[in-house]
Amino acid sequence: MPKWLRKSFVVLVTILTFGMVTPPQALLYENTNQLKASKASDVEDTDGSAESSAEEDKFIDKEVFIRQMVKEAELQSYEKFGTKIGPVIEDEFNEIILPKIEKAIQDVAVQYPEESLAHLMVTETPGGGVSEKIFHIANSQTNEDVIRFHVRRDHPPQQGYWFNFHYHTHHDNFQAHHELGAIYWDKNTPPKWMS
Repeated sequence: MPKWLRKSFVVLVTILTFGMVTPPQALLYENTNQLKASKASDVEDTDGSAESSAEEDKFIDKEVFIRQMVKEAELQSYEKFGTKIGPVIEDEFNEIILPKIEKAIQDVAVQYPEESLAHLMVTETPGGGVSEKIFHIANSQTNEDVIRFHVRRDHPPQQGYWFNFHYHTHHDNFQAHHELGAIYWDKNTPPKWMS
């Protein structure tokens, strides 16, 4: 879903319900880090308590981080699959690939202290057409990718088309492919991503 549409939806829900109902967390998550930073700077330090509450906002529990990232990974994946590919591969994706994506995200979370996790965020838009990009997790402070999740179309001779899911990490400058699994499509050429 485009960023402008998400924001419009959040505003619409807020207006229609007079602020009594909050939009789904997935729509709000993308702006969480920005909101925390602005709240911390807006709070005036009158008795020192604002400083301690700003410090508490910088910490995010690893389990919460993993759940948020996996949910966002699922949303970005289905946005990439589109309406033509998604329904065909969703069962295998949920059973085989998504648990491995969660494991890779857990491996990333272990490498960072909780105060640094708040700075890791999922990129906004998957790549369409024939692009491999599903989503990346980047450090918002340095604007550098930490891990990149991709899907490649493979066409081995006389075997039909396969979707090869894999990821790359910053540890080797994104050179090595870390396999997540493959899902068979068909003998026919698959449609473009996000179609």
